[in-house]
Amino acid sequence: MPTEAVIEAEALWTRIGGNIIHRDLNLRVNRGEIAALVGGSGSGKTVLLRALVGLLPPLRGSARMFGVELARARQKQRIAVQRRFGMLFQHGALFSALNVFDNVALPLRELRLLDERMIRDLVMLKLSLVELEPEAAHRMPAELSGGMIKRVSLARALALDPELLVLDEPTAGLDPERSRKFVRLIKALSRELGLTVFMVTHDVETLSTLASHVCVLADQHIVADGRFETVLQSSHPFVREFFGDRDSLLHSAAGTA
Repeated sequence: MPTEAVIEAEALWTRIGGNIIHRDLNLRVNRGEIAALVGGSGSGKTVLLRALVGLLPPLRGSARMFGVELARARQKQRIAVQRRFGMLFQHGALFSALNVFDNVALPLRELRLLDERMIRDLVMLKLSLVELEPEAAHRMPAELSGGMIKRVSLARALALDPELLVLDEPTAGLDPERSRKFVRLIKALSRELGLTVFMVTHDVETLSTLASHVCVLADQHIVADGRFETVLQSSHPFVREFFGDRDSLLHSAAGTA
């Protein structure tokens, strides 16, 4: 049986104002993969993410999630697809006026299908999944460390039991040790919950230890695509500059496989 594409872009062009951001961009993320998108500052990583999740209509070509072009889908179909993925934003995007419990409960309450007792049980389960103690539920975002904000945001992204997890710079702002712990958590959750993961990151260590599939964005399209070890062999100037000492990285990746 052919492998199912969870995320797919074909001959995609995007534009912001009068500027073309992507030209003839092709991308595919299959079910079960942990895929990472990397690129330089201003290369259009966030714009591509917006196009893939349906927030930016393509100028040409297509961007599909679970086979649906979200930017052109009817509201009912778009909502159905949106419930199949959870998103962790770069800075957490927690609601500052809500405590941890209510932040995680929000997508469950928006369903209007569950009573508060069931919501409570589900919220506490999600907090446990991301290795937060029950007492964290009553804390406000302003009282949380950077690592805890990431975990609460991850718990919220997992609230509706998604098939796909979308992460925007998941380790940004974390010190090296907290970053490694968070990467281990994502890897464990992907394995235990059968998640497909698509992340935007600039962290080479995160790539080498977590991603099974790497896509490199440069010159307005994907210039290298494949396993980490394969991408490192690319002769494209940006790939060579971004990854630097490739022999060292290959050794490091082999040690964490």
